[in-house]
Amino acid sequence: MPHAAEVRRGERFSFGDNWREFLSLVDEDRIASAEQSVVDMLGCSDLAGCRFLDVGSGSGLFSLAARNLGAVVTSFDYDPSSVECTRQLKRRYHPNAEEWTITEGSALDEDFIGGLGTFDVVYSWGVLHHTGDMWRAIDVVQRAVADGGRIFLSIYNDQGRSSRMWLKVKKKYVESGPVAQGLLVAGTNALFKGRVLPFRLYGRLRGSKPENAPRARGMDAQRDLIDWVGGYPFEVAKPEDIFRFFRDRGFTLDELTTCGGGLGCNQFVLTKTG
Repeated sequence: MPHAAEVRRGERFSFGDNWREFLSLVDEDRIASAEQSVVDMLGCSDLAGCRFLDVGSGSGLFSLAARNLGAVVTSFDYDPSSVECTRQLKRRYHPNAEEWTITEGSALDEDFIGGLGTFDVVYSWGVLHHTGDMWRAIDVVQRAVADGGRIFLSIYNDQGRSSRMWLKVKKKYVESGPVAQGLLVAGTNALFKGRVLPFRLYGRLRGSKPENAPRARGMDAQRDLIDWVGGYPFEVAKPEDIFRFFRDRGFTLDELTTCGGGLGCNQFVLTKTG
């Protein structure tokens, strides 16, 4: 498998292993938080009949949220372990749902994406900057948006020198053994806790909630931390560059939530108008 070989060579973080640990934490509160995050950005609480593509489904939590809101869901991920995580959630909550299809594939594979058809909502949160070719991945994925459909996208914010420093940390993590990886996670955790200003990772590590409490979007602090430190490949973009990219392809911007110029993801909802 290309994915497994890339992980062995220290070229890619195994997100699926991290998501596997997260699955035991998925409960009704986390699911409700995930659903609310989708509702808030899309501006609608009913996705009945909506064709929903989850690009890089990860744990499967947001595919589950979309299905709960009534969408006809197609989920895919490049990491086989992530695909299995998504299947586990389907078996747990919608074992007989024909309206939820799960498969393995790459956002860089034009033939694969083209074969899926077009969708009313294409959802890709914190994924395409980990493909190794972010702008090409964005271009391929946006073609799956139907006319009048929307794409809900989040991409790491470009912080210049700081982003380049984190790229080195992430590359070191995937090239290292368990001991060095543990030290990198512990050191990063200490760095974040030592900051005076509140730190927001992916918009999810907020305030002084108990460690087990669901974060924004139903996420988990420890899993987010490991995801952040190990998340390689890693690319970033300024919000204006994302806006211009989609504007030039016939999209209009509906919603924008930035990370305030700091560390984390900027979120975009854009409609394909022509």
